[in-house]
Amino acid sequence: MEFLTLTKWWVVPVLWLPVVCWLFAKSIQMGHTVREVVLMALFGIFVWTLIEYTLHRFLFHIETNSYWSNTAHYLIHGCHHKHPMDSLRLVFPPAGTAILCVPFWNIVTLFATPSTTPALFGGGLLGYVMYDCTHYYLHHGQPSKDPAKYLKRYHLNHHFRIQDKGFGITSSLWDTIFGTLPSSKITAKHNGLS
Repeated sequence: MEFLTLTKWWVVPVLWLPVVCWLFAKSIQMGHTVREVVLMALFGIFVWTLIEYTLHRFLFHIETNSYWSNTAHYLIHGCHHKHPMDSLRLVFPPAGTAILCVPFWNIVTLFATPSTTPALFGGGLLGYVMYDCTHYYLHHGQPSKDPAKYLKRYHLNHHFRIQDKGFGITSSLWDTIFGTLPSSKITAKHNGLS
């Protein structure tokens, strides 16, 4: 079963971007304009950033105290913190994503109409693709300019220095809102800026 946890980064966009395009086309076929679909997609991406933050903070960094919960936590996220440069464990495996798409689709259908559901869900799925590609790049890319350079520094601080802060990957927005933004003094000190 371990082979299901190993994923090359490029599999995520190759597999899921056609699905995203199909979902957007569905909403257009159901009568929405391209502009409306773009707005729904942007809203879906925005919601994804909150999901990303919430999962990372409350599931991936949950406090565990039993053998089975420790094992589950290690398999979900602990392995990534133990081996943060393992290039095959930086993106979420497609099988897991496919399974999670079902409940997320059902949640969207509770709040959206049949014609807006595909575009909203497609936006969230696009946000996920952007997140996974960004996460891989933050670990293995060498950005020379902001915002990528800032995000890499921000994320690696989370990995190696301040693991109870900085849960956003693609943005520090929700860390700012929910008070988990590392203090600028701490961040500057760890980056050799003070």
